[in-house]
Amino acid sequence: MNRRHLLIAATAGLGLLTATGAYAQQTVKIGLILPMSGPFASTGRQIEGMAKLYMAQNGNMVAGKKIELIVKDDTGTADVTKRIAQELVVNEKVSVLAGFGLTPLALATAPIATQAKVPTIVMAAATSIITEQSPYIVRTGFTLPQVTAPLAEWAPKNGIKKVVTLVSDYGPGHDAEKAFKETFTKGGGQVLAELRVPMANPEFAPFLQRARDAKPDALFVFVPSGVGSAVMKQFAERELAKDGIRLIVTGDVLDDDILNGMGDTALGVVSSHHYSAAHNSPENKALVEAFKKSNNMRPNFHGVGGYDGMHLIYQALKKTNGDADGTKLLEAMKGQSWTSPRGPVSIDPETRDIVQNVFIRKVEKVNGELYNVEFATIEKVKDPVKAAKK
Repeated sequence: MNRRHLLIAATAGLGLLTATGAYAQQTVKIGLILPMSGPFASTGRQIEGMAKLYMAQNGNMVAGKKIELIVKDDTGTADVTKRIAQELVVNEKVSVLAGFGLTPLALATAPIATQAKVPTIVMAAATSIITEQSPYIVRTGFTLPQVTAPLAEWAPKNGIKKVVTLVSDYGPGHDAEKAFKETFTKGGGQVLAELRVPMANPEFAPFLQRARDAKPDALFVFVPSGVGSAVMKQFAERELAKDGIRLIVTGDVLDDDILNGMGDTALGVVSSHHYSAAHNSPENKALVEAFKKSNNMRPNFHGVGGYDGMHLIYQALKKTNGDADGTKLLEAMKGQSWTSPRGPVSIDPETRDIVQNVFIRKVEKVNGELYNVEFATIEKVKDPVKAAKK
């Protein structure tokens, strides 16, 4: 039987799985699909490290069921992700799928989640529409509009009236661009130009020159985690700041995992996001210390999405008394609330998106290292795209 026939057989087996049910097993398997190679491997390492840390701190038994984590490399491609998800559901009989570093990969899995009735926890991918593609998708990371709109509200109140936007040309970038423009213009701001940079092999220099020519008060930037270093380097090399152009960004650009490597060119850059390694709470201080000890690196926002995703699964299993039936687990996840290392969070029972505080931050040097230091908090922010549809 060739691969095509195997996949057809696997898909056909999804219906049988929902009837026989993985929930009768004494072991609850969680299939964690992550980018473990390629340009977004840091996202995979963060989430895997956090998932294992959560299990180390909370044990591998929940409500009488043993928890088993199965980690798979999605290689950054949608076809591979879909095949892995099918194999995990049909062959491994996982009770939960989780992970998903990029939007196209999460979207590729949505039909499987629906057909197999397997709760699917999106820990990183941030395009708003993802949770609308399957009633079995729940998000513990964030959405781009959720973290962008607060910055667009802050900017015109702080002397930034004219902006050029620069985003990566894919779903989350389009979300960030739209959310920024809508909110910024409502506050009296003006968007002079909207620039989209290719995802593959981005070269920022010509786009930065176009931004300089437009003479804005600020350049707003969203690029995925890992690409921010190139933006910061080229912004500094082309000396846009000397022309009075400020740089404001989403927190993806100033990922805690890579911030120190950017050097002092990042000092003073303002961003908005839902997590900083410098977040001042007992829960976060304990997490940062434990993660550094177990993984020898600083946690970032993708990592905390993985940590909270594991917490959500554990709490749902406790609520069902260990029953891992997909529909029962899903219902147990809706409306859950807890104190995360990032602050108070909850799962919106209607949209299955996470509701959380968003912070306005500025890069400062603390004890010789660069951190995103929070100085303003917008509480209980929902995904504004879905909120606007009501």
